[in-house]
Amino acid sequence: MEFKEDRPLYRFAEIVAALRAPGGCPWDRKQTHESLRPYLIEEAYEALDAIDSGDPAHIKEELGDVLLQIYLHAEIARERGDFSIDDVAQGIIDKIILRHPHVFGDATVKDAGQVVERWEEIKKKEKPHRESILDGVPNHLPALLRAYRVQQKVSRVGFDWEKIGDVAGKLDEEVGELKQAIETGDTKHIVEEGGDMLFSITNLLRFIEVNPEEALLKTIAKFTKRFRHIEKRAAETGKNLEDMSIGEMEKLWQEAKKM
Repeated sequence: MEFKEDRPLYRFAEIVAALRAPGGCPWDRKQTHESLRPYLIEEAYEALDAIDSGDPAHIKEELGDVLLQIYLHAEIARERGDFSIDDVAQGIIDKIILRHPHVFGDATVKDAGQVVERWEEIKKKEKPHRESILDGVPNHLPALLRAYRVQQKVSRVGFDWEKIGDVAGKLDEEVGELKQAIETGDTKHIVEEGGDMLFSITNLLRFIEVNPEEALLKTIAKFTKRFRHIEKRAAETGKNLEDMSIGEMEKLWQEAKKM
């Protein structure tokens, strides 16, 4: 096909429009905002995996996949007369300029913390319809990350602990309450106290500027690596994990830790 624009982003818009046009791709033509929801999340997570790999080529490829999702949504909206990809770009341009008066205006800031404070102040003026500072936290965030964002939001208006010892003390309290709930055997109570404990762990990590989502992901990766070592060593000796004792697996686990 011939392109009206030679710039890649404009050419990409034409390609996506061709996919959606009569005679285009049957799969792309039947997509809606709703049907594409899982792909947007999936591609974003794949981009995160690419970033973790540190491979520039991989990062570039996965960011392209994320970009495709954005262009598909914009094309669907254009067909319906709602907005275009240019409107999307203009919208974020306007927002960035408005929320960075220290870059595009005469305002000054002393550090990144003050930038965040100004950002929140400007957002309040932009969206006066919001009844709570928590209204901007997406409902579909993973639970751990959502808890982290909620705690960040309230801490910015002063609703926070003063000392790390107090935060740690609250965690100890929640662990004790969970143990008591387990002793009762009341599932509803256990769920409630378990949630409180997880929320307190998140809050403790946030207080010392550690992202709990990233911390847990690192632990999952570490656990996965060690368990795969157990699987590998078991296979080398011709054993099935199901037939091994917990003592045998623990020995291999300790071996993996030393590695």
